[in-house]
Amino acid sequence: QVQLVESGGGLVQPGGSLRLSCIASGIAFRFYNLDWYRQAPGKQRELVASIIGNTNTKYADSVKGRFTISRDNAKDTVYLQMDTLKPEDTAVYYCHTDTWGTNYWGQGTQVIVSS
Repeated sequence: QVQLVESGGGLVQPGGSLRLSCIASGIAFRFYNLDWYRQAPGKQRELVASIIGNTNTKYADSVKGRFTISRDNAKDTVYLQMDTLKPEDTAVYYCHTDTWGTNYWGQGTQVIVSS
Protein backbone atom coordinates (compact mmCIF):
# COMPACT_ATOMS: atom_id res chain seq x y z
CA GLN A 1 0.00 0.00 0.00
CA VAL A 2 1.42 3.33 -1.09
CA GLN A 3 1.48 6.04 1.57
CA LEU A 4 2.77 9.59 1.42
CA VAL A 5 2.99 11.56 4.67
CA GLU A 6 3.77 15.27 4.62
CA SER A 7 5.04 17.39 7.48
CA GLY A 8 6.66 20.75 8.09
CA GLY A 9 3.85 23.18 7.43
CA GLY A 10 2.95 26.03 9.74
CA LEU A 11 2.56 29.76 10.16
CA VAL A 12 5.40 31.94 8.90
CA GLN A 13 5.84 35.65 8.30
CA PRO A 14 6.32 37.03 4.78
CA GLY A 15 9.94 36.66 3.75
CA GLY A 16 10.40 33.63 5.97
CA SER A 17 11.26 30.03 5.16
CA LEU A 18 9.82 26.56 5.71
CA ARG A 19 10.94 23.10 4.69
CA LEU A 20 8.29 20.54 3.90
CA SER A 21 9.02 16.83 4.03
CA CYS A 22 7.18 13.88 2.51
CA ILE A 23 8.01 10.34 3.56
CA ALA A 24 6.93 7.60 1.16
CA SER A 25 6.24 3.95 1.84
CA GLY A 26 5.01 1.08 -0.27
CA ILE A 27 7.04 2.04 -3.33
CA ALA A 28 10.58 1.56 -4.58
CA PHE A 29 11.14 5.22 -3.88
CA ARG A 30 14.29 5.79 -5.90
CA PHE A 31 12.54 4.83 -9.16
CA TYR A 32 9.67 7.30 -8.80
CA ASN A 33 9.24 10.90 -9.86
CA LEU A 34 7.79 13.05 -7.09
CA ASP A 35 5.80 16.26 -7.11
CA TRP A 36 4.60 18.94 -4.76
CA TYR A 37 1.20 20.48 -5.42
CA ARG A 38 -0.70 23.13 -3.51
CA GLN A 39 -4.29 24.22 -3.20
CA ALA A 40 -5.33 27.60 -1.90
CA PRO A 41 -8.87 28.27 -0.64
CA GLY A 42 -11.27 28.60 -3.54
CA LYS A 43 -8.63 27.69 -6.12
CA GLN A 44 -7.70 24.61 -8.10
CA ARG A 45 -4.83 22.42 -7.05
CA GLU A 46 -1.67 23.46 -8.89
CA LEU A 47 1.68 21.85 -9.56
CA VAL A 48 4.46 23.62 -7.68
CA ALA A 49 7.58 21.52 -8.26
CA SER A 50 8.66 18.17 -9.65
CA ILE A 51 11.76 16.05 -9.35
CA ILE A 52 12.34 13.60 -12.18
CA GLY A 53 14.94 10.99 -11.40
CA ASN A 54 17.47 12.22 -8.87
CA THR A 55 18.33 15.70 -10.07
CA ASN A 56 16.05 16.92 -12.86
CA THR A 57 13.74 19.53 -11.38
CA LYS A 58 10.92 21.70 -12.67
CA TYR A 59 9.08 24.58 -11.02
CA ALA A 60 6.00 26.68 -11.49
CA ASP A 61 6.90 30.19 -12.60
CA SER A 62 5.43 31.61 -9.40
CA VAL A 63 7.99 29.82 -7.22
CA LYS A 64 11.12 29.74 -9.41
CA GLY A 65 14.13 31.04 -7.55
CA ARG A 66 12.38 30.74 -4.18
CA PHE A 67 11.52 27.04 -3.80
CA THR A 68 13.80 24.03 -4.13
CA ILE A 69 12.69 20.42 -4.45
CA SER A 70 15.10 17.66 -3.48
CA ARG A 71 15.08 14.02 -2.45
CA ASP A 72 16.93 11.64 -0.18
CA ASN A 73 16.54 8.13 -1.53
CA ALA A 74 18.12 6.62 1.59
CA LYS A 75 15.29 8.11 3.65
CA ASP A 76 12.48 7.67 1.07
CA THR A 77 11.83 11.37 1.52
CA VAL A 78 11.23 14.30 -0.79
CA TYR A 79 11.62 17.87 0.43
CA LEU A 80 10.39 21.29 -0.56
CA GLN A 81 12.53 24.14 0.73
CA MET A 82 10.49 27.31 0.56
CA ASP A 83 12.29 30.64 0.94
CA THR A 84 11.18 34.26 0.64
CA LEU A 85 7.62 33.18 1.30
CA LYS A 86 4.77 35.42 0.22
CA PRO A 87 1.15 35.61 1.42
CA GLU A 88 0.07 34.15 -1.92
CA ASP A 89 2.00 30.97 -1.06
CA THR A 90 -0.63 30.24 1.59
CA ALA A 91 -2.16 26.86 0.74
CA VAL A 92 -2.34 23.22 1.65
CA TYR A 93 0.69 21.51 0.15
CA TYR A 94 0.45 17.95 -1.11
CA CYS A 95 3.03 15.35 -2.05
CA HIS A 96 2.22 13.31 -5.16
CA THR A 97 3.48 10.43 -7.22
CA ASP A 98 1.94 8.14 -9.77
CA THR A 99 2.48 4.70 -11.19
CA TRP A 100 0.75 2.90 -14.02
CA GLY A 101 -1.82 5.69 -14.21
CA THR A 102 -2.73 5.62 -10.52
CA ASN A 103 -2.21 8.85 -8.58
CA TYR A 104 -1.12 8.82 -4.97
CA TRP A 105 -1.52 11.81 -2.65
CA GLY A 106 -0.57 12.63 0.88
CA GLN A 107 -3.00 14.15 3.35
CA GLY A 108 -1.49 17.61 2.91
CA THR A 109 0.23 20.07 5.20
CA GLN A 110 -1.02 23.62 5.76
CA VAL A 111 1.24 26.58 5.06
CA ILE A 112 0.09 30.05 6.14
CA VAL A 113 2.16 33.08 5.27
CA SER A 114 0.94 36.06 7.26
CA SER A 115 2.19 38.85 9.45
